[in-house]
Amino acid sequence: MSNRLDTITTRTGDDGTTSLADGSRHLKSSPRFVAMGDVDELNAHVGLLRSVVNDAAIDGFLIQLQHHLFEVGSELAVPGMTFLAANAIGLLDDWSAQHNAELPALKEFILPAGTTAASQAHVCRTVARRAERSVVALNQVEPMNTRTIELLNRASDVFFIMARVLNQNAGQAETYWRGTSA
Repeated sequence: MSNRLDTITTRTGDDGTTSLADGSRHLKSSPRFVAMGDVDELNAHVGLLRSVVNDAAIDGFLIQLQHHLFEVGSELAVPGMTFLAANAIGLLDDWSAQHNAELPALKEFILPAGTTAASQAHVCRTVARRAERSVVALNQVEPMNTRTIELLNRASDVFFIMARVLNQNAGQAETYWRGTSA
Protein backbone atom coordinates (compact mmCIF):
# COMPACT_ATOMS: atom_id res chain seq x y z
CA MET A 1 0.00 0.00 0.00
CA SER A 2 1.36 3.40 -0.90
CA ASN A 3 1.50 6.27 1.55
CA ARG A 4 -1.63 8.36 1.39
CA LEU A 5 -0.37 11.07 3.72
CA ASP A 6 3.27 11.96 3.25
CA THR A 7 3.11 15.24 5.13
CA ILE A 8 0.83 15.93 8.05
CA THR A 9 1.87 19.52 8.73
CA THR A 10 1.39 21.42 5.47
CA ARG A 11 0.66 24.94 6.77
CA THR A 12 -1.76 25.40 3.85
CA GLY A 13 -4.65 25.87 6.28
CA ASP A 14 -3.09 28.75 8.16
CA ASP A 15 -5.32 31.16 6.24
CA GLY A 16 -8.54 29.51 7.52
CA THR A 17 -9.15 27.42 4.41
CA THR A 18 -8.70 23.75 3.68
CA SER A 19 -9.12 21.39 0.75
CA LEU A 20 -11.69 18.82 -0.14
CA ALA A 21 -10.55 15.57 -1.74
CA ASP A 22 -11.14 17.13 -5.19
CA GLY A 23 -8.54 19.81 -4.39
CA SER A 24 -11.00 22.70 -4.11
CA ARG A 25 -10.33 25.04 -1.18
CA HIS A 26 -13.04 26.28 1.16
CA LEU A 27 -13.36 28.09 4.46
CA LYS A 28 -12.96 25.79 7.44
CA SER A 29 -16.18 27.29 8.81
CA SER A 30 -18.26 26.15 5.81
CA PRO A 31 -21.21 23.82 6.53
CA ARG A 32 -19.40 20.94 4.81
CA PHE A 33 -16.36 21.21 7.07
CA VAL A 34 -18.52 21.66 10.16
CA ALA A 35 -20.28 18.40 9.25
CA MET A 36 -16.97 16.67 8.51
CA GLY A 37 -15.61 17.77 11.88
CA ASP A 38 -18.69 16.60 13.76
CA VAL A 39 -18.64 13.17 12.09
CA ASP A 40 -14.89 12.89 12.78
CA GLU A 41 -15.47 13.86 16.42
CA LEU A 42 -18.17 11.20 16.69
CA ASN A 43 -15.79 8.59 15.29
CA ALA A 44 -13.15 9.62 17.84
CA HIS A 45 -15.69 9.33 20.68
CA VAL A 46 -16.64 5.87 19.41
CA GLY A 47 -12.95 4.98 19.59
CA LEU A 48 -12.89 6.16 23.21
CA LEU A 49 -16.02 4.11 23.92
CA ARG A 50 -14.28 1.05 22.46
CA SER A 51 -11.39 1.57 24.87
CA VAL A 52 -13.68 1.20 27.90
CA VAL A 53 -16.08 -1.50 26.65
CA ASN A 54 -15.28 -4.97 27.91
CA ASP A 55 -17.56 -6.82 25.52
CA ALA A 56 -16.12 -8.33 22.33
CA ALA A 57 -19.47 -8.36 20.51
CA ILE A 58 -20.15 -4.69 21.23
CA ASP A 59 -16.57 -3.80 20.29
CA GLY A 60 -16.94 -5.66 16.98
CA PHE A 61 -20.17 -3.79 16.27
CA LEU A 62 -18.51 -0.47 17.12
CA ILE A 63 -15.66 -1.23 14.70
CA GLN A 64 -18.22 -1.74 11.92
CA LEU A 65 -19.92 1.51 12.90
CA GLN A 66 -16.59 3.35 12.79
CA HIS A 67 -16.03 2.13 9.25
CA HIS A 68 -19.48 3.42 8.27
CA LEU A 69 -18.75 6.77 9.90
CA PHE A 70 -15.54 6.94 7.87
CA GLU A 71 -17.64 6.27 4.76
CA VAL A 72 -19.88 9.21 5.74
CA GLY A 73 -16.75 11.34 6.16
CA SER A 74 -15.63 10.27 2.70
CA GLU A 75 -18.95 11.37 1.22
CA LEU A 76 -18.49 14.74 2.90
CA ALA A 77 -14.92 15.02 1.60
CA VAL A 78 -15.82 14.04 -1.98
CA PRO A 79 -19.05 15.86 -2.96
CA GLY A 80 -21.29 13.84 -5.23
CA MET A 81 -19.77 10.47 -4.39
CA THR A 82 -21.46 7.68 -2.44
CA PHE A 83 -19.34 5.57 -0.12
CA LEU A 84 -21.80 4.49 2.57
CA ALA A 85 -22.23 0.71 2.43
CA ALA A 86 -25.70 -0.48 1.43
CA ASN A 87 -26.11 -2.53 4.62
CA ALA A 88 -25.02 0.21 7.04
CA ILE A 89 -28.46 1.35 8.20
CA GLY A 90 -29.76 -2.21 8.41
CA LEU A 91 -26.82 -3.11 10.65
CA LEU A 92 -27.81 -0.37 13.10
CA ASP A 93 -31.52 -1.19 12.89
CA ASP A 94 -30.86 -4.88 13.56
CA TRP A 95 -28.55 -4.14 16.50
CA SER A 96 -31.09 -1.76 18.02
CA ALA A 97 -34.02 -4.14 17.64
CA GLN A 98 -32.15 -7.08 19.12
CA HIS A 99 -30.72 -5.26 22.13
CA ASN A 100 -33.73 -3.06 22.88
CA ALA A 101 -35.89 -6.18 23.07
CA GLU A 102 -33.66 -7.44 25.92
CA LEU A 103 -34.13 -4.28 28.02
CA PRO A 104 -36.93 -3.46 30.42
CA ALA A 105 -39.45 -0.97 29.05
CA LEU A 106 -38.81 2.63 29.98
CA LYS A 107 -41.58 4.39 31.86
CA GLU A 108 -39.51 7.43 32.82
CA PHE A 109 -36.78 9.52 31.27
CA ILE A 110 -33.28 8.51 32.32
CA LEU A 111 -30.31 10.72 32.99
CA PRO A 112 -27.07 10.06 31.09
CA ALA A 113 -25.07 8.28 33.77
CA GLY A 114 -23.86 4.92 35.01
CA THR A 115 -20.66 3.14 34.20
CA THR A 116 -17.85 4.87 32.35
CA ALA A 117 -18.73 2.93 29.20
CA ALA A 118 -22.44 3.78 29.44
CA SER A 119 -21.67 7.43 30.08
CA GLN A 120 -19.37 7.49 27.06
CA ALA A 121 -22.15 5.90 24.98
CA HIS A 122 -24.34 8.84 26.02
CA VAL A 123 -21.60 11.24 24.88
CA CYS A 124 -21.55 9.41 21.53
CA ARG A 125 -25.35 9.78 21.37
CA THR A 126 -25.19 13.54 21.80
CA VAL A 127 -22.34 13.97 19.33
CA ALA A 128 -24.24 11.81 16.81
CA ARG A 129 -27.21 14.14 17.15
CA ARG A 130 -24.98 17.18 16.55
CA ALA A 131 -23.39 15.50 13.52
CA GLU A 132 -26.85 14.74 12.18
CA ARG A 133 -27.89 18.39 12.59
CA SER A 134 -24.73 19.49 10.77
CA VAL A 135 -25.35 17.14 7.86
CA VAL A 136 -29.00 18.26 7.70
CA ALA A 137 -27.82 21.90 7.57
CA LEU A 138 -25.37 21.03 4.79
CA ASN A 139 -28.10 19.15 2.91
CA GLN A 140 -30.17 22.36 2.86
CA VAL A 141 -27.48 24.17 0.86
CA GLU A 142 -25.76 21.27 -0.92
CA PRO A 143 -27.81 18.12 -1.51
CA MET A 144 -26.32 15.09 0.23
CA ASN A 145 -26.92 11.37 0.20
CA THR A 146 -29.83 11.34 2.65
CA ARG A 147 -28.79 7.89 3.85
CA THR A 148 -25.97 9.63 5.73
CA ILE A 149 -28.62 11.53 7.72
CA GLU A 150 -30.47 8.27 8.38
CA LEU A 151 -27.28 6.59 9.59
CA LEU A 152 -26.52 9.39 12.04
CA ASN A 153 -30.12 9.39 13.27
CA ARG A 154 -29.98 5.63 13.87
CA ALA A 155 -26.57 5.97 15.52
CA SER A 156 -27.97 8.22 18.24
CA ASP A 157 -30.64 5.58 18.95
CA VAL A 158 -27.99 2.85 19.02
CA PHE A 159 -25.91 4.74 21.57
CA PHE A 160 -28.92 5.32 23.84
CA ILE A 161 -29.76 1.61 23.76
CA MET A 162 -26.09 0.71 24.15
CA ALA A 163 -25.78 2.87 27.28
CA ARG A 164 -28.71 1.01 28.81
CA VAL A 165 -27.25 -2.37 27.79
CA LEU A 166 -23.85 -1.50 29.24
CA ASN A 167 -25.40 -0.39 32.53
CA GLN A 168 -27.60 -3.48 32.68
CA ASN A 169 -24.67 -5.80 31.96
CA ALA A 170 -22.68 -4.14 34.76
CA GLY A 171 -25.58 -4.32 37.23
CA GLN A 172 -25.73 -0.51 37.31
CA ALA A 173 -29.16 0.95 38.00
CA GLU A 174 -30.45 3.66 35.71
CA THR A 175 -30.95 7.13 37.16
CA TYR A 176 -34.47 8.30 36.48
CA TRP A 177 -35.28 11.95 35.96
CA ARG A 178 -37.23 13.19 38.95
CA GLY A 179 -39.52 15.36 36.83
CA THR A 180 -40.85 18.78 37.60
CA SER A 181 -42.97 17.64 40.53
CA ALA A 182 -40.02 16.71 42.76
